Amino acid sequence: MNATRQPDSLRTPFRVPAEKLAAVCDPAVFQFTTTEEIAPLEQGIIGQARAVRALEFGLRVKHPGYNLFLTGPAGTGKSTYVQIRVPQVAADEPTPGDWVYVFNFNNPDQPKALHLPAGRGARLRKDMEELIEDLRTEIRRIFDSEEWERRRGELVDRYEKTINSHWETLEDQAQAHGFAVQRTPTGIFTIPLGSNGKPIAPEEFARLPEEAKEALAARSRELQALVAETVRRVRNLEKEARAGLKDLERETGLYAVGHLISLSKERYADLPQVCDYLDQVQQDVVDHLDEFRADGEDEQPAPVPGLRHPSRDGLTRYRVNVLVDNSETRGAPVVFEANPTYYNLFGKIEYRGDFGTLVTDFTMIKAGAIHQAYGGYLVLQANDLFGNPQAWPALKRALKTGQARIENLGDQMGIVATAGLRPEPLPVLTKVIIIGNPYLYQLLYTYDEDFRKFFKVRVDFDREMPRTIENIRLYAAFASGFCQKECVRPLAPSAMARVVDFSSRLAGDQGKLSTLFHDITEVILEASF
Repeated sequence: MNATRQPDSLRTPFRVPAEKLAAVCDPAVFQFTTTEEIAPLEQGIIGQARAVRALEFGLRVKHPGYNLFLTGPAGTGKSTYVQIRVPQVAADEPTPGDWVYVFNFNNPDQPKALHLPAGRGARLRKDMEELIEDLRTEIRRIFDSEEWERRRGELVDRYEKTINSHWETLEDQAQAHGFAVQRTPTGIFTIPLGSNGKPIAPEEFARLPEEAKEALAARSRELQALVAETVRRVRNLEKEARAGLKDLERETGLYAVGHLISLSKERYADLPQVCDYLDQVQQDVVDHLDEFRADGEDEQPAPVPGLRHPSRDGLTRYRVNVLVDNSETRGAPVVFEANPTYYNLFGKIEYRGDFGTLVTDFTMIKAGAIHQAYGGYLVLQANDLFGNPQAWPALKRALKTGQARIENLGDQMGIVATAGLRPEPLPVLTKVIIIGNPYLYQLLYTYDEDFRKFFKVRVDFDREMPRTIENIRLYAAFASGFCQKECVRPLAPSAMARVVDFSSRLAGDQGKLSTLFHDITEVILEASF
């Protein structure tokens, strides 16, 4: 059965003329021959006024917890805008200082972190290298001098004369008791003397009457008491001699070291923590003068796997490990970490093989992105961040505690219990920016109770914007910048008009333009080809 045909009078009001089916851009709105003639967009994006305001707010608020999460469909220019705008904001902010690790003379397994003005970290490292070479030269020179040999000889001679006088007195006392004293490496022996003043042979002693033997034994016991007293005095004198020689070495070493350390402290008089460190260096150098006087610096294997012993590392403990160097940084640092693994974010402690064992020291501590971004900004892609299981919990822990610890995963998870380093943690003074999608944001906001505490600023990029003459001309400026950046052919007004029409088709609305610039640039690239 055929459907009843409606009269034309009923169908006419619903007819849509062909010219109304799509919005058509008039090329006359563009005042150029090609897009090469117009200036590119300064910010790299258009039509994201709300997102721009939110981003500016998040970047300017420095209170903890106001980190940013950028959401929006792929291709809306989130990453591009962050790459342009964040460095612009950071350039006007103060440059943070350097971070260095130095040897902890009180707790060798807990390196100390020092915060210095920008550029002073590398300078301290160079100054310490020069200081150690100067100390080595000066200490060797002064201990090879005739003056040192003279003073050392006088001290040794004085004690030797006193000790020899004690032995001579003991020998006189022994002769008065009818004995001779014999000193050997295994001990001191008393030998009875005969009437002729010569030692009594064992067979002769056996033929003596019992009364004579008892008399000799009584005198021997008296003499043994004198021997014990003499040995005690001699040992005390030898101990005093060693202490006196050590004091003389320290005095001489301090004379050689003191003025060099003082010159170094003058250069860092404005940094009390560095002056305290130099005082500890001076004390340690004086305590280990033999290491500077030795001709070789051959390192020996560590006594146990893990931590290198401070007395076996040559002079490594006087070096400075510059963890964060901002000497070339202008403004606040901006770090784009493309591979946010745990170690790339939070650094690590490296090991190396040494005579069959793995050893480390404070110079092998390496910084992570969160340390490099101290005082600035750290930008991460959400898919990359959450694709590394240990990275997100560690990042939350750092934001919660305000400290970024450098520790290997094995130590953190208790997999391997070995002797190792526990570096002093560095403070977290970094604004974190994560770029993701709205679905991931909603999941984190709903199911991760810490997320909303640390990422209070959401920057949401729209997928469309009004189709106005101003925005159409901004579209041309965007195309100009893209063509220059990618070295493709510029667009004529007619081509630019077709791009605008295609953008409206993507938006699905004649009164809108799409902000999915990835799709727009694909059309421009294919047209250029």
